[in-house]
Amino acid sequence: MTSLLAPFKLKHLTLRNRIVSTSHAPNFVENGHPRDRYRLYHEEKAKGGVALTMVGGSTNIAPDSPSVFGQLYAGDDSIIPWFQKLTGGVRKHGAAVMCQITHMGRRTAWDDGHWLPVLAPSGVRERAHRAFPKVMEHQDIDRIVEDFVAAARRCQQGGFDGIELLSHSHLLGQFLSPTTNQREDDYGGSLENRMRLTTRILDGVRAEIGPDFILSMRITGDELTEGGLDVNECIAAAKLLEKTGQVDLLNILAGAPYDDLGLAEWVRPMGLPAAPHITVAGRIREAVKLPILHAGGIADIATAHHAITGGHVDLVGMTRAQMADPYLVEKLARGEEARIRPCVGLGYCVDRVNQGKPAVCGHNAATGREQSLPHKVPASETHKKVVVVGGGPGGLEAARVSALRGHEVVLFEASDRLGGQLNLAAKGQTRRHIWGVADWLISEVSALGVDIRLNTFAEVKDVQVEAPDLVVVATGGWPPPKGIPGGNLTVSSWDVLSGQVRMSGNVLLIDEIGDHPAAVTADFLSRQGHRVEFATPDRALLHDLGPTTSAVALRDLSANNVSFTCLNELIALLRNGNKITAQLRHVLTGSITERCVDHVVLEQGLCPMDDLYFALQPYSKNFGQLDHAALIAGTYPFPHTDQNGQFLLARIGDAVTGRNMHAAILDAMRVCIAF
Repeated sequence: MTSLLAPFKLKHLTLRNRIVSTSHAPNFVENGHPRDRYRLYHEEKAKGGVALTMVGGSTNIAPDSPSVFGQLYAGDDSIIPWFQKLTGGVRKHGAAVMCQITHMGRRTAWDDGHWLPVLAPSGVRERAHRAFPKVMEHQDIDRIVEDFVAAARRCQQGGFDGIELLSHSHLLGQFLSPTTNQREDDYGGSLENRMRLTTRILDGVRAEIGPDFILSMRITGDELTEGGLDVNECIAAAKLLEKTGQVDLLNILAGAPYDDLGLAEWVRPMGLPAAPHITVAGRIREAVKLPILHAGGIADIATAHHAITGGHVDLVGMTRAQMADPYLVEKLARGEEARIRPCVGLGYCVDRVNQGKPAVCGHNAATGREQSLPHKVPASETHKKVVVVGGGPGGLEAARVSALRGHEVVLFEASDRLGGQLNLAAKGQTRRHIWGVADWLISEVSALGVDIRLNTFAEVKDVQVEAPDLVVVATGGWPPPKGIPGGNLTVSSWDVLSGQVRMSGNVLLIDEIGDHPAAVTADFLSRQGHRVEFATPDRALLHDLGPTTSAVALRDLSANNVSFTCLNELIALLRNGNKITAQLRHVLTGSITERCVDHVVLEQGLCPMDDLYFALQPYSKNFGQLDHAALIAGTYPFPHTDQNGQFLLARIGDAVTGRNMHAAILDAMRVCIAF
């Protein structure tokens, strides 16, 4: 893969390889500034070998472009010292650093920030952000040109190697696209007119920053939408940008993220084909002489290599891949490609941001927590023995971290395979790639020499005979008892996905949780030919999922003729010959309806499988308790309350209470990292 590691000359700047982390908003900001959490997140990628990290995804330049998912704000000078600290921190590790700036136009909310009207070239509402925009006056246009110029100056003073202007789907792209620009003045109509705002900003910014500062533009290669920018207009626009002489790099995207599925097509979760728009970028590269960068679902080294060697791009964005493993480049250079933690498209990162929460990687607990958790696990000064009970993702992570610390590790697993609930989660077609998480963890613990004992239902004596210093109980959870009349007539998602229950005919699936298990089960059943009704007491389907993963899941379920019912809870079941009559109650009106079906699947989450934990508790030094302040800080979390105890004890993941895979992996790292 030497093509990916080859240096690249971008204007005066020599990049050490071809791999880039593109601009995104992880929602680590504090008062609109990139303070320590934000800086350390990007520094880690620089340590890991990335050539260029672009910070400030959707950095806003004006108060009428409010942050709706934790963006930076470069609309005043207070950000400059924080920029300087960030750029100095990244550059000391050998990476280049740029900042993206934008005005979001209609792609934001009117009832956030300063409650100023949302702006757009025309009064066309966007479904995703829902605002009815004010049609921009010429005075608005003039003001925003100056706002871009001022923000570019602040970035230059902040020590960046360059800036990127974001056009795709934001204000500049909204002027460019015929779906959003219906103006009849000098800023509408012809392509040249629709690009007038962009060229004015380029002229103003270049005059402010001078000829040597790198200026990139993130543009559309094809909106892939009826009535939108097609490939020919996008190529023509790229040629016009090249003709200005102001642009040094083009960053090509495709699609139109104006609703949830559009966003998913752009920032791809599992269930969608990987990296489908490389050829879109390649068409732009054939048409212009400017260097081309492309990011869009490129999650693995082989695809990135193809993008470069196939002549499609000059630089490849692997942003979420480096959220999964910021040391991706370093491992590639060492010939350890197989040990790169893969991005499998969980979508947890982007979905959390779009829910107003900080981004985390679904299976790398250290990402975004660099202040307290290391990506490179340090060796312990003393070597001890650790027993882990349970081979799901939490138990595997506990074993991995403990082995990297240098401890002797024994892992008990009651079944004949590792992976825990991921064995079930991977049964659906849409989410099948989730097995990549288990695959990597199993590979790592095997390479690290963990003593894995399958088909071993561990009891107290089995643990005691190992004479451990630490016992981590990662036994997971189990579907709870069905607490409704006739609940014995239901089955769980576990019963279905494990193959313990065979079904035929019509299925009523009740989802009390709003997370992935019910969606995977419905996917599994509908693809087998069952007629499935998906019902929930929540006001929205898959209530706890973010926009990208829920949109793809619901698209696939709809394509498989699954029907949907919201605001209805299951209250009773009756045997009706060889059928089941299910009674549903509307949670708002109380009205009762009935369904006559062949099977009822009830998804109620999990209750802890904690018998072993409580059986071990009397023999432990800490009664299984953890110091929460130390746990959060990433320091030694075990209080010694009984010096006569035999070992330290912790339980993690669903063995504590039902949560999700990331919670289990985070528990495991926090418990084991300082032991």
